[in-house]
Amino acid sequence: MIRVHNNKGLQQQIEIGSHQLLGDVSPELGGEGAGPDPHDLFDASLGTCKAMTLLLYARQRGLPLEGIDVNVERDDSEEREGNYRLVVELSLKGPLDDAQRQQLLRVADKCPIHKLMTTTDIQVETRLAGAPA
Repeated sequence: MIRVHNNKGLQQQIEIGSHQLLGDVSPELGGEGAGPDPHDLFDASLGTCKAMTLLLYARQRGLPLEGIDVNVERDDSEEREGNYRLVVELSLKGPLDDAQRQQLLRVADKCPIHKLMTTTDIQVETRLAGAPA
């Protein structure tokens, strides 16, 4: 379970198991910029998943992938029209040949979060906790 508690102002304390994160928005939007905003967290989940997926895949296949850097760029200029575009750039480290690099590129789009974001009908139910005070 993930818990989110209002910290102060717009800041949110995010608890994921034993991990603690802070979410916020920029001062231009009324926050303090003390942490990533929700869009940043969404985008970061994709980059994190692609990196982990490739590292696990390379390990299982004995590919010489020594590390990976992932950059995620967002184009949300048409978000209100239902278009949210993410461009992911992978920097693969290690003595990989072209065929291995292309193989890893194909695998990157099969990470669970990429599939969740692009092929799944996600349904969200929001409700009030407990009985009225």
